[in-house]
Amino acid sequence: MVDRKNEGALAAAYAAKRPEEVAALYDRWSDTYDADMSAAGYRHPTICLALLARHLPRGAAPLLDAGAGTGLIGEWLKIAGYPQVEALDISAGMLAKAERKGVYSALHCLALGGPLPFADDAYAGIISAGVFTSGHVGAEGLDELIRICRPGGIIVLTVKNTLWDAGFSVRIADLEAKGVVTRAEETSPYVSMPGEADTVPSRGLVLRVN
Repeated sequence: MVDRKNEGALAAAYAAKRPEEVAALYDRWSDTYDADMSAAGYRHPTICLALLARHLPRGAAPLLDAGAGTGLIGEWLKIAGYPQVEALDISAGMLAKAERKGVYSALHCLALGGPLPFADDAYAGIISAGVFTSGHVGAEGLDELIRICRPGGIIVLTVKNTLWDAGFSVRIADLEAKGVVTRAEETSPYVSMPGEADTVPSRGLVLRVN
């Protein structure tokens, strides 16, 4: 089960209202984050990796881990055969932990939700686990991820049900109707952290950029 300290960190993350609050919280949490999430049975990284591998060929490059945190997915992407992955995260403290793992080709301390300093069509694939959730990033973060993902590329993300039901699903349907993306896969809702009390389910989503 998740200990009370971790439950408090999660609750604070979901309740955060400003990007600087989110960054400060994760900076403080960075030392114990990996152990805490392991104890909670954190599922997003595994599910996102499986979805990416199903839809993006091994060796595709470069990739962007958008919301990389301490680099949990980056480690597994390297093992799975994706050789060039860049990390983006709002927390300098989390990125410092990710850098020590030596699996990223570049690190970017940036917030999702606004303009990003990357060229159009820069990435073959983007993975974003646990970012589109309460207190973090909403549907407004999609446009820039689509812009920087090349045509035919894959965006894998998780979406918390509270966000999905509050307009995210409508935004995805609108993007599909306009031919911007194709929904390549959508999982059934699942609990991302079995050890977390009173959890709200999330779903995995795979978008192919047209």
